[in-house]
Amino acid sequence: MIRIGEKVVSAGSCFAANLVPYLEGAGLTYHRTESRHPAFASAAPEAFGYERFSAAYGNLYTTRQLLQLLRRARGQFMPAEDRWPSGDVIRDPFRPALKYPARSDREFDALTRQHLERTLKAFVEADVFIFTLGLTEAWVSTNDGAVYPACPGTIAGTFDPDRYKFVNFTAQDVADDLRTFIEELRELNPDVRFIVTVSPVPLVATATGGHALVATTYSKSALRVAAERVKDDLPGVTYFPSYEIITGPQAPWDFFEKDRRSVTKAGVDCVMSAFLAHCETSSEIKMPTSVRASKPKATSIVDAECEEEMVARS
Repeated sequence: MIRIGEKVVSAGSCFAANLVPYLEGAGLTYHRTESRHPAFASAAPEAFGYERFSAAYGNLYTTRQLLQLLRRARGQFMPAEDRWPSGDVIRDPFRPALKYPARSDREFDALTRQHLERTLKAFVEADVFIFTLGLTEAWVSTNDGAVYPACPGTIAGTFDPDRYKFVNFTAQDVADDLRTFIEELRELNPDVRFIVTVSPVPLVATATGGHALVATTYSKSALRVAAERVKDDLPGVTYFPSYEIITGPQAPWDFFEKDRRSVTKAGVDCVMSAFLAHCETSSEIKMPTSVRASKPKATSIVDAECEEEMVARS
């Protein structure tokens, strides 16, 4: 699926961040275009994965969010509500957990412009783009349909039912958005190949009013159907079954932690072993220290706020 020297760019849910150290340990090139300022080198990373992806967009939970990010980076979509003043700082609705928010509108404009430029650069320079579908549930603006990574009022901003509404995307919605994203990116990067996968992490909360187990079944089913449709419809799109490897009837009990939602290192190891078996890798694959097992017991390697915890309003 991936060859030595090809630039790999990824996006998606928190589970997507797992693949990066494995790719680099196998001698593959994970392409980064945006990193933290050296002045903050000693600070702990944000929990929402702003440093875990090719640019600092953090976890992208839905295909609509991914499509809107590309359009924002191209200057084709400008959200009506693009900032949330909060005391002495200005929060980014699309990156609400940034530890160092802007202190003025001028600084916010400069930082956002730089971020979108770096995001577009990553997308345009990618040889392989990996997207992990995480959710169908989202909170959107009633004004222009802008999709937020978390319900306004949970991390930043203030919830207002007149300004924000809950949406649970259908399989058709997801497929249409993913297909459109691929087609629009290929206008800029005609040769980019895509690998699509589905996060195996179940929901622990839902805004549907139903049970999280039922919501999980719907969400993952819709995402899986959408991924299959797009793979069949477009050339250069491959589906990788990380969801099936972790959740299928053949999967051992220890692929999940005791909470039955956090994927363990044993599970991620199995997923990435299968993934790398289809890639051109260096002769000696070195597992990064951060994911190398030090004990026989499986441990979770994801230290991030997962999408399923941010669905429901607090």
